[in-house]
Amino acid sequence: MLFIGEMGSGKTTLIKSLCKYLGVLDNVSSPTYSIVNEYQTNTNSTIYHFDLFRLLNENEAEQIGFSEYLNSGNLCIIEWPEMAPTFLNDRKALQFSFEHLNEHQRKLTLSTIN
Repeated sequence: MLFIGEMGSGKTTLIKSLCKYLGVLDNVSSPTYSIVNEYQTNTNSTIYHFDLFRLLNENEAEQIGFSEYLNSGNLCIIEWPEMAPTFLNDRKALQFSFEHLNEHQRKLTLSTIN
């Protein structure tokens, strides 16, 4: 799942609700500084939550083992996927695009890619 939108557009808020729906037992927060958070669900599934905003380049994504996470078979939720486009080429994903209309309104577009 890819989440695209400017800061403050609601990406993390939606991810928190989605994780709650999926039965995540852990506290869900944006992994801005850690780059990736790992959550466990009530069915013992693992979800990886990435915030790639702080990456300087795709080499840094490789250094954290990004491709291994993507190939793990676990759900990956990715904020700022545009920071690592090479890793996401040829992958099917749901894409949530957020547009900040004003202080109280957002526009959310859901699409599939590849």
